[in-house]
Amino acid sequence: MAQTIQRAIELIRRSAEHPLSLTEASEVLGVHKSTALRMLQTLEAARFVRKTGVGTYVFGSGLIELSELALGSMDLRQFASAHLRRLQRETGHTVHLAQLTGDEIIYIDKVDSPAFDAVKLPSRVGRAVSIYASAVGKVILAHLPREERDRLLSHVTFERYTDTTFADRGSLELELIAVRERGWAADNGEHDAYVMCVAAPIRDTRGRVVAAVSITAIEVIATLPQLEARLPLLLDTAAAISAELGHSSGAATETAAEPAAG
Repeated sequence: MAQTIQRAIELIRRSAEHPLSLTEASEVLGVHKSTALRMLQTLEAARFVRKTGVGTYVFGSGLIELSELALGSMDLRQFASAHLRRLQRETGHTVHLAQLTGDEIIYIDKVDSPAFDAVKLPSRVGRAVSIYASAVGKVILAHLPREERDRLLSHVTFERYTDTTFADRGSLELELIAVRERGWAADNGEHDAYVMCVAAPIRDTRGRVVAAVSITAIEVIATLPQLEARLPLLLDTAAAISAELGHSSGAATETAAEPAAG
């Protein structure tokens, strides 16, 4: 396995230096052309290399995108940190920051509420959240271009976690339309029946939704209507973080075309 990884790294490096032919790849690795081809095809599927019209392989966009995501996550956390902590102090509830990374929506920051000393929320920084049964997931999904949303949801097996889960594509699409129209999303115990949440979108300088910020509580601490009463603070926080990223509240925003339900 280690040798395979080393060979893959070498192919990526060579493709970054110059167009790489199958013959050269075979010679560099000291393997048969069929073996080199399989490895290149695997790297191509991950977009780490790209096949040109003349049959050579060049450096692909996959690694560039991963680097940008990693750097973007670090920058976003830095810009958002003070705002998240202020929101937690003002509301008393747990605050999350989530971002679409690859095909998953990941928590990239979390400010815990002291009210959860006895009952801990299952969320963790670095952990993926349900893409369709969470407020942050629905906020991000709602504002993706239709093609990207279709691609992400094509990999989803809808599961009814609780009575309130939007457990099929049609009902989810109707909910996403409502999320876009009102500018925020709610999680009414859709993954864990005892967890309530509201989330708002964070936009970059071009108006694209790149992340979501949320307020979360267990129902015995705060009901969903009680969290919704905190929406002005949440929306102000989302706007402040967006401004840190260069978004102007008066600027045009990029939104997904409204889909038909079904």
